[in-house]
Amino acid sequence: MADRDVIKAAIIEDQRDIREGLATLVNGTAGYRCTGSYRSMEEALDRIASDPPDVVLCDIGLPGMSGIEGIGVLKERHPGLSLLMLTVYDDDDRIFDALCAGACGYLLKRTPPARLLESLREAVSGGAPMSPEVASRVVGLFREIRPSERADYDLTPHESRLLKLLVDGHNYTTAADELKVSYNTVKFHMRHIYEKLQVHSKSEAVAKAMRERLIT
Repeated sequence: MADRDVIKAAIIEDQRDIREGLATLVNGTAGYRCTGSYRSMEEALDRIASDPPDVVLCDIGLPGMSGIEGIGVLKERHPGLSLLMLTVYDDDDRIFDALCAGACGYLLKRTPPARLLESLREAVSGGAPMSPEVASRVVGLFREIRPSERADYDLTPHESRLLKLLVDGHNYTTAADELKVSYNTVKFHMRHIYEKLQVHSKSEAVAKAMRERLIT
């Protein structure tokens, strides 16, 4: 098989048995190769460029930098990289935070090995693989509000621009850099956005902005 037909995958997982098991699964399957397995996001960021993968299988609960924070950095450094979360967490906030940070898919750790391998290929092909439970949550969240017209929450131009940056995958720090303001200024404006949208977290604000088409 030509190397271009081989799916090259990297693994970021702090639990050694899971990390080694995933690497064995990938390397032991025809058409797949593990380019590296890393126990922390910091290690991955330092070494992943030495043998660039097509797709990264990443845990969320990592020591140091979290998987969600780290995939934003990976996406910025390697725009063509597919980022697939593999985690025990299936709550709405983490799902939306991961997708907003640049993840193309979200799998739970109980995903069967055959489905896991299929998901790696699907991610590289431009798909968005998700565990059924996660897909149901995403669909449910988008169905919560179906406005007939675009809602108006009286956001200022600055607040709208900040909200658009978050929808595009920025966090508070990178949004502050983009807007050339301080981190505390972003936090100040986000408090007003939360009040106007009647939400309590960044992921809720992003989800509402997407559902109600607040950002054009």
